[in-house]
Amino acid sequence: MRQVHYEDSLRLLDATLPSDLANSEMAVWQRLTRGSALSYSAKYAPALDALQQAQSLAARFQPKLLGEALLRLGTLAMSQRDWDLAQSHFHSCLDFARQHHDAYLEASALGSLGLVAARMDHYDESIVWNQQAMDLDKANGWLGLAARAEGNMGWSYYLIGDLVNALDLYKKADQHDIEAGVPERRITWLNGAGDVYYDMRDFSAAESASTQALRLADSLYDADDAIYCLQNLALISLAQRQFDSAASYVRDALAREASAPDHVRELYTRLISAQLAAKTADYANAETIFTKIKDDPGSPIYIHWEALSGLAQTHAAQGKNVLAEREFQDAIVTISSAQDSIEKEEFRLSFLSIAIQFYDQYINFLLGLHRPLDALKVADLSRAQTLEHGLSSSATKRPAHVAAFNPQAIARAQNATLLFYWLGPERSYLWVLTSTKISLFPLPPGPQIDALALSYREFLFGPRDLLDFTDGPGQKLYDILVRPARKLIRPNSSVVILPDSKLNGLNFETLVVNQPRPHYWIDDVTVTVGNSLVLLARSSRMRPPKSPELLFFGDALPASREFPPLADAKQEIEALKAHFPENRHRMFTGGRAIPSNYLSSNPGRYAFLHFATHGTASTSRPLESAIILSPERDRYKLYARDIMRQPLSAYLVSISACNGAGERQLAGEGLVGLSWAFLRAGAHNVVAGLWEVSTASAPQIMDGLYKGLTEGKSPAASLRNAKLALLHSKGPHQRPFYWAPFQLYSGS
Repeated sequence: MRQVHYEDSLRLLDATLPSDLANSEMAVWQRLTRGSALSYSAKYAPALDALQQAQSLAARFQPKLLGEALLRLGTLAMSQRDWDLAQSHFHSCLDFARQHHDAYLEASALGSLGLVAARMDHYDESIVWNQQAMDLDKANGWLGLAARAEGNMGWSYYLIGDLVNALDLYKKADQHDIEAGVPERRITWLNGAGDVYYDMRDFSAAESASTQALRLADSLYDADDAIYCLQNLALISLAQRQFDSAASYVRDALAREASAPDHVRELYTRLISAQLAAKTADYANAETIFTKIKDDPGSPIYIHWEALSGLAQTHAAQGKNVLAEREFQDAIVTISSAQDSIEKEEFRLSFLSIAIQFYDQYINFLLGLHRPLDALKVADLSRAQTLEHGLSSSATKRPAHVAAFNPQAIARAQNATLLFYWLGPERSYLWVLTSTKISLFPLPPGPQIDALALSYREFLFGPRDLLDFTDGPGQKLYDILVRPARKLIRPNSSVVILPDSKLNGLNFETLVVNQPRPHYWIDDVTVTVGNSLVLLARSSRMRPPKSPELLFFGDALPASREFPPLADAKQEIEALKAHFPENRHRMFTGGRAIPSNYLSSNPGRYAFLHFATHGTASTSRPLESAIILSPERDRYKLYARDIMRQPLSAYLVSISACNGAGERQLAGEGLVGLSWAFLRAGAHNVVAGLWEVSTASAPQIMDGLYKGLTEGKSPAASLRNAKLALLHSKGPHQRPFYWAPFQLYSGS
């Protein structure tokens, strides 16, 4: 039965037990196994009969097997998509397992609760259940169960758009099932990895993983998983415009549904066939299929919005623009409600990664109708949704975007030119917003810009002087990203950058301008980074407080060899003391610079917070990015997730630490890490590092920053002046590596 040979299993189970075994454990197991084999064969009525017989027999003669009966009844209910009944059985099974101290059954029930939660679109809840199951499995050395929990977690991470964690967990699940000798589940994990590679646009790796999964499914006569593999291969072919191959995979998948019917899975195959019809200009067929899927009450959220999006694009291609726009708007409502239903902030963060392509399609549709302002509004709607949700006064409901969307008024209030970037897979755009004008400029495709931005970041760390090049990546990026807007930006004025994709990791100040002589763009403008236009509209350009108080953490004791003492931390402390009298600063240094002292120091009362420490950025789990403080017991990290839970009203938070801005770029949210967490907590401005901060130059930068602030200058102007002092010095710190890691992020 576990090798997917259900008919063989049922034939073996037909034997009649001797009378002396009629009420034995063997008799209960015979019915349990029959029920499972029938359930997996989609013979639900006899499966239920067999499992109820097992439950009744166990209740009378073998009570320790009641938990197994509950587990299998839950699995049967899941097969019939009765999620509430399945959840009820699994909860009863979990209670039974814990009462009887049956750890194996407990782990199975936890994993099953995780699976049914994901089927109910409760992805964050699913991850919590599966994490508990995986911890229990690994503690007992149950590799097979651990693999199942890992793979199911991978699926949930995939559905909330966290591709990094999804791929990592699928790979681990596959490896653990190889070690446990469970080949049938490897099909699911390989196919899941194919999904992730597909979304990462690595079609070669996607095709390899899904083809391997299909071969394995066919060798095990597993029609269900074979269909999922065929769906993946059809999508991969479609993405590469291999329409004949895509059509062949779709036909094969639909033909196999007869032997293993699954309504939701069939809906998805038909969705792919509709997408194929739309791509080949068979609009009537595409419209019919998309409409049926959209109106199907059994269509889950992720299929529903894809059908809406496909229908909108099909109508747009036929010039039915009113219909198309209505469907685009309906899809946005569906996506927003799905994101808001996710309770945990760390899971809500990555959700938009799976829907961002839809926003791109809507934006291109609006621009095709020559409506750049409406397109900008949709683009901004995708930005900083989790940050905005957190900063809202309502803890449960997303705040409505401003009805009167007026970017010119925002530019006027900020006294700045706003550069809003959108990087799409085929087309990218720059909106330039001033107090009097909105201009739109087309840019190269997003992957081209992303690649250039990544290469320039590496270039910044090299030994060569960037100004020696006349056609290096710094000049190319300036020509692509800024030159179109040059005439709209006054010399020495303020610019707010609203970046997208890999531009979140780019310091625009380092871009090289060749006229009238090669120089960095910081010589021409004062730069701030913003999260979204809506949050900018709510922010105010306050002057620095007159008698501010400072909360300082730094010069921490070494927590491990990885985090040695910072050589110039004491110099930074002295620099800050010069700007804050004794009665207006509270400093935690040495053994007192511990995480609990931050959490208990009422940080919300301070206008300035400063951290002169090591920092870490987590790519897989950005809210595990941390400020490294002195050890207390077994703890020395102040995590981003802890920071964001402490309400702040700080005028400025300065993170003089490595990677303070974070390394994980999430669709719509930008770089998520320490700076994001402080903004989420309520800080108005945050200065944080994009890369490793030099301890030799950090004290000079921070001294200049606070000198400007105490003189009444804005954080942006103060930080720029501090950087310019280093840039135009005669010492070794002229290179961008030393002055450019720090960026100013504007809050709300």
